[in-house]
Amino acid sequence: MIEMRDVGFGYHGQDELLSGMTLTLQPGMFHFLTGPSGSGKTTLLRLCFADLLPSSGQMTAFGQDMRALSRDDIADLRRRVGVVHQDPQFLDHLPVAENVALPLTIAGEAVDMEALRDLLGWVQLTHHARALPPSLSGGERQRAALARAVILSPDLVLADEPTGNLDWEMSMRLMQLLIELNKSGKTVLVATHDLNLIRATKAQVTARVLRITGGSLHLAGADL
Repeated sequence: MIEMRDVGFGYHGQDELLSGMTLTLQPGMFHFLTGPSGSGKTTLLRLCFADLLPSSGQMTAFGQDMRALSRDDIADLRRRVGVVHQDPQFLDHLPVAENVALPLTIAGEAVDMEALRDLLGWVQLTHHARALPPSLSGGERQRAALARAVILSPDLVLADEPTGNLDWEMSMRLMQLLIELNKSGKTVLVATHDLNLIRATKAQVTARVLRITGGSLHLAGADL
């Protein structure tokens, strides 16, 4: 699915932020990515959906060399990878349902209204379908972002600190949705610095924990 072999990345004019990264994201697996703020978690996720390209090493996505992808190839990749950002952005003048359906609209595909209603029901936003995004709570915004991320039925779901602005109860509700996605066969990678969240989730699903330290990627030990 996603493979990194000795991958490095540095922003223009700076030393490499990440180096020597080797990672395989296999179908159906659940991964956590942890590490201090500024360690490169978001950068690693951006590499996974070709928002950034590696500056060294080899990286493939679904069998294709990331640095050889055409514009159409990148568009195809992003249909197969759903992303939930820590601070999801919405079009505030459009209702929640239309924001969630936006990836379909952009792709020029018809919106299956029944499937959309089912998706909103899954994230418990049925009664907010016609609401505007500014009226949503933090937890509701993140659940709407998750619905938007999976509306194209991606193979891989990336979540970047999705619970960073949520209380514990809302955090666990969101994690439960990610667990359900994983149990349905989706590969999930969640970046978080919240070790309690990782422990609580690992009690419900088999998860591999990766840690970025000193610019390198390591498998976390049993202390998690």
